Amino acid sequence: MLKLSAVIITFNEENYIDRCLESLKDVADEIVVIDSFSTDRTKEICHKHNVKFIEHEFEGYKEQKNWAMEQASFDYILSLDGDEVLSEKLKESILNVKQNWKYDGYSFKRLNNYYGKWLKHSGVYPDRKLRLFDRRKGKWGGVNPHDIFKLEPGSSHHKIKENLLHYVQSSVDEHIKKVNHFSTISAKAYFDSGQKPSVLKIIIHPTWRFFYDYVIRLGFLEGFYGLKVCSINALLSYLKHVKIKRLNTEKKNKVHDL
Repeated sequence: MLKLSAVIITFNEENYIDRCLESLKDVADEIVVIDSFSTDRTKEICHKHNVKFIEHEFEGYKEQKNWAMEQASFDYILSLDGDEVLSEKLKESILNVKQNWKYDGYSFKRLNNYYGKWLKHSGVYPDRKLRLFDRRKGKWGGVNPHDIFKLEPGSSHHKIKENLLHYVQSSVDEHIKKVNHFSTISAKAYFDSGQKPSVLKIIIHPTWRFFYDYVIRLGFLEGFYGLKVCSINALLSYLKHVKIKRLNTEKKNKVHDL
């Protein structure tokens, strides 16, 4: 059976990291935690488990994950976030893969928990993620904070049907705080790539996001939970485009002042 390294990046994950590490014990041959100098009990909790704990300054999500997987002892990587947990059925699937590795990468469906409820509608499921892979066959890319592992052209990929459990938000306040944080990161990344949104985009994109998630992706079936999630995700789209526009305005003002 091949050796598997579980690699996790963390920052202030004291509420979730214990469950994450517990779910990996029977699956991973090594657990590597790359922490961005947490100020809560994340480090203390990690030291209670048999993990390789490394502190490293955060440089961006995809940058951090590319650096993190290079710290692993083995080429076969299982990448998780600190608020993610392997379901029992997913554990079984990964153990089977370890005995008979056929593909360069494997993806899972991610089941998201908002405010204590598992949601299978509202555009947040199946939320498939490629998290089990041979690190020699690709690297982390995408636009921060939406990092994705990109396999090299010609690589093989298999979809595992089981769920990776993701504890996203425990409250609306926490959700809005994260939306503000992630929209700032995303806006900076798109601004750096040269994107210049119009007022029309600021209106259309959030409106379409809400309609798509709530109506087309059946968010209304989740009741009030679906309404909250779809509304706040539309807010994320709105804030991202507003912040991109603000960054472009600030850039123009600086050029004008010169």
